[in-house]
Amino acid sequence: MKQIALEKFDLDSLAPNGLRRGRTTGSCATAAVKVALYLMLRGEYRIQVPITLPDHQHYLVIPIQSVQWIDEQSVRAEVIKDGGDDPDNTHGATIFAIVCKNNLGKIRFFAGKGVGIATQPGLRVAVGEPAINPVPRLMMQQAVAEVLGNDSPVGFDLTIGCENGEIIAQKTFNPRLGIVGGISILGTSGIVEPLSLASWIASIEVYVRVALGGDASSIALLPGKIGRSYAKETLALSPQRTVQIANFLGDALDFMQQALVEEQRKLEVLWLLGHPGKLAKVLADVWNTHSSKSEMAMTVVAGVAFDLNFSGDLVQTIARANTVEAIVEILQHQANSTVLWLEIERRIAALVHKRTPAVSRVEVRLFNLNGKPLGAA
Repeated sequence: MKQIALEKFDLDSLAPNGLRRGRTTGSCATAAVKVALYLMLRGEYRIQVPITLPDHQHYLVIPIQSVQWIDEQSVRAEVIKDGGDDPDNTHGATIFAIVCKNNLGKIRFFAGKGVGIATQPGLRVAVGEPAINPVPRLMMQQAVAEVLGNDSPVGFDLTIGCENGEIIAQKTFNPRLGIVGGISILGTSGIVEPLSLASWIASIEVYVRVALGGDASSIALLPGKIGRSYAKETLALSPQRTVQIANFLGDALDFMQQALVEEQRKLEVLWLLGHPGKLAKVLADVWNTHSSKSEMAMTVVAGVAFDLNFSGDLVQTIARANTVEAIVEILQHQANSTVLWLEIERRIAALVHKRTPAVSRVEVRLFNLNGKPLGAA
């Protein structure tokens, strides 16, 4: 089979926003493993190594901080994490790999000092496993195969660590996620995109999976703080079962659906709690609710009022309101205001349910900016 030539990924080429890209902890760990294998198997000391990126179309050349024999069986290599211009807690950290052969004929992963262990279900790795995500594991397995070439398969133990990782991890969400002892080895592309939303969205996926862990029967998605007390006090949901999703409702729902399909199970109840200024945008088929991505929701609220036979004057007043919170204030003395919010909750739930068929029931609860319930709550 003809091997496809890979194209070099140039980190000196700036991102579209003019900022410098970086390399993920997964890429750093892969480079450390690969250079350790070059020394162990070929007797080569290298100051940089190419690694294959997950797209299998590009490679990245990564400089090596150090590589040395620990004893007759083990080699340790270090790589400095460079997160580019992204605000990254692990920027400048020393990622290391200790590589030694085993007699099992397979690759095993271990957490070295400063890399965490998963203690809760719902993560990308099983409870008790080192917090080394699936894509970095595949990258390291690829690196082993590349160094071995056509040689007979050999088993290796790969211990991945991070200097001062225990301290760095306290600045991350790992303690909340039940990852103890250090950082996670992450990355889905091998490249850090500076100041992108990718890391934020990726963190939402992790939180969704943690919330679903332990066969949870119900979880709540919250665009903001509104509804948090309702989730805790009325629904009796622990903080682990609630996910702050910011403006990324569509992404959060897709992550949840994917996780449930992977687990081949249903979620009994999905709660969606928040202000109608965000959530009512769903009625206009808007799933990223950031103001830069969507119009305000006054028009759709007015449309529901029209469908419910509100007076023409009141519908026009709603449509002309400056904000959805202004509509809340306009309707607070209207006898039929609850009917309107109940219908909006029902319609949002129906659309969300359509997007998440692995959920048995969707319940939406709307609140004003002060947390006062508007509809069913």
